[in-house]
Amino acid sequence: MTAGPLARRGRLGSTWLVLLAAAVAWAWVVGRGRGMGGMPGTMGLDLPAFLPVWTVMSAAMMLPATAPVASLYARTILSQRFRRVVAFTFGYLLVWAAAGLPAYALVAVAGRAAGTHAATATAVAAAIFAANGVYQLTPLKDRCLARCRSPIGLMLRYASYPGRSRDVRAGVHHGAFCLGCCWSLMALLAAFGVMNLWAMVGLAAVLSAEKLLPAGPVVARIAGVVSLALAIAVVWVPSLAPGLIRSPTWAG
Repeated sequence: MTAGPLARRGRLGSTWLVLLAAAVAWAWVVGRGRGMGGMPGTMGLDLPAFLPVWTVMSAAMMLPATAPVASLYARTILSQRFRRVVAFTFGYLLVWAAAGLPAYALVAVAGRAAGTHAATATAVAAAIFAANGVYQLTPLKDRCLARCRSPIGLMLRYASYPGRSRDVRAGVHHGAFCLGCCWSLMALLAAFGVMNLWAMVGLAAVLSAEKLLPAGPVVARIAGVVSLALAIAVVWVPSLAPGLIRSPTWAG
């Protein structure tokens, strides 16, 4: 068999490996979310319990758009593709696991707002929507998104990494750009509800469209404008932020 088919098989295997990990994460999230989707704030979880949930959620939402990058990374690898792509993905998810720390703080504050006064909860929701809307329209968002959409230049940098940790370092580096691109969209879960499955599916679709579609930058700007509109609309329609409204089931 020639090198061409072997290389192609390795790239496809890398893509399917990442997509399989995303599918497993989604299966877990759907099963867990059925009983927790309506709970505000941290859903009653302390930080050690919240971080694994957040990490699996991030894997479900982020890995589908990361599969093409893993495939591209596999093209730079001549041997041990499976192990090295796993290490790359592990490094990538380390970044999102670390992001669970500020995420926990945000949803904890949001949860307290939901339990105090309706006007406070609404103000917090408006601030979250507005922050995402503004960030989606900034040059920093554009730069991070550009790196996520066209990481070929980064692959040359990753190829120069020495030592056994090179694949994890490459995953962490790419994950940092992805976090810079997507943090404000993920922050919307504080308003929608961390385990709100419909919100997760919608945000995952936006994240993937931004990174994979030819019109991805336009999608990012549209998402920003919509988020700014939600910041205004939530004042009159507080139910747009179900993660900040305690339902009778979870009250008390």
